[in-house]
Amino acid sequence: MPLSWIVLTVLAIAAAGYVLGRGRALQSAGGDSRKLHSLPSYYGTNVAMKVIVPSLLILLVWLLVQPIVVSRAVVANVPENVVASGSSMGLFMSDVRRVADGLDAAVAQGSLTRKEAFDIRTEFTNVTQRINEAGVALGSAVTPETLRAAQEFRTLNRIGSIAMSVVVALAALGGIAFGLRESVAGFRARNVVEGGVRLLLIGAASIAILTTVGIVLSLIFNTIEFFRIYPAADFFLSLTWQPSFGGGSSLGIWPLLWGTLYISLIALAVAVPIGLFAAIYLSEYASKPVRAIAKPALEILAGIPTIVYGLFALLTVGPILMVVFGDDGVGWMRSATSVMTAGLVMGIMLIPFVSSLSDDIINSVPQAMRDGSYGLGATKSETIRQVILPAALPGIVGAILLAASRAIGETMIVVLGAGAAARLSLNPFEAMTTITAKIVSQLTGDSDFNSPEALVAFALGMTLFVITLGLNVFALYIVRKYREQYE
Repeated sequence: MPLSWIVLTVLAIAAAGYVLGRGRALQSAGGDSRKLHSLPSYYGTNVAMKVIVPSLLILLVWLLVQPIVVSRAVVANVPENVVASGSSMGLFMSDVRRVADGLDAAVAQGSLTRKEAFDIRTEFTNVTQRINEAGVALGSAVTPETLRAAQEFRTLNRIGSIAMSVVVALAALGGIAFGLRESVAGFRARNVVEGGVRLLLIGAASIAILTTVGIVLSLIFNTIEFFRIYPAADFFLSLTWQPSFGGGSSLGIWPLLWGTLYISLIALAVAVPIGLFAAIYLSEYASKPVRAIAKPALEILAGIPTIVYGLFALLTVGPILMVVFGDDGVGWMRSATSVMTAGLVMGIMLIPFVSSLSDDIINSVPQAMRDGSYGLGATKSETIRQVILPAALPGIVGAILLAASRAIGETMIVVLGAGAAARLSLNPFEAMTTITAKIVSQLTGDSDFNSPEALVAFALGMTLFVITLGLNVFALYIVRKYREQYE
């Protein structure tokens, strides 16, 4: 049974349980809802919860566990000589899944019957020819052992899907029976339902925390695995980045870290003055009609995808800089991809981050402070410089640090605008790269995941995570330590 049908079946049983539970509760009270402990709807909701919660939990766990169990069962039946002659079991299972998808496509198009697709005695050449006729290219890597494993893979998945449908349906029916037993006048249905909703809210609130924990643990474990293979001293102290999948790599982080910080510094040099001046204008000088138009227009920049900024850097900003600073100009620039190209475009992207946060912070300064300054004879500009900005400074510093964290983690603008060269240089018109760009490049391709050249991406990600986390913590510390509380 398809997954959507299973979910719809559970929901239909839950809807029937709601109606039956509500009716049974009223029946137990002689039709008088005043004799019930809770409103009739709570009794119906209780039955629906008893159906949905266990059924969907079983469904979720089954969907997570079944692929692991099936893969292990298939691997256990693969002959040892197949594993030894192949490149790796992971690649073999990838071929198995690809052939299994081909079998599904052939059955769907009528090239193969269901019996032929599942029967392991079917001739290898006949099956592969039928799959190719269905438009699925299997390639030369497919062997009879791969086909047999794919057929077994499909068989176990089919059995697992049928068992899952039966177990989920039984859980739903058991839930409706248990809920209907509770639908009596004295049952505290409201307390149970509200407790269930509270658990649901706690679970929703925990998703972000558990996701963060999972990300951190995956980074830590893979970083530890990397440092078991590659010396940590060479990673943190080497000034050379030269990965070589043939061996002899030099994986020093400093060229990448320098490129990351250099591009982020140029971006902040563009975004902070423009964003801060825009915030001052919008909060202190702009009229309400102008502010109503200018602020949303400025914040549109935050909604533009970063790939669009990258294309803007590659096709527009880079060629313009080449005209001014290239061979036809002062001769400082050799290519359209450079630190300056990426930094300028990234700075444009960060303007709304600085301006919006600074504008909200400046507007939070009480009007009484402005009026007091004007009453002492200060002009508007003097009030802004000597009263408003000092009062809002901690929040502005926090906004700048948060924008810096955003700049450090940017990828697409760097990939398209800054180039791919890992070097230590002070020339902003040379091509450089960043940590995020190299994470993408190291995990792209068919390289062995257990090699240092692939695992180094996790060490780079862990370093970047620590840097951005430190900036965020420092920003929160500044804001909380120096924030003024106004009434």
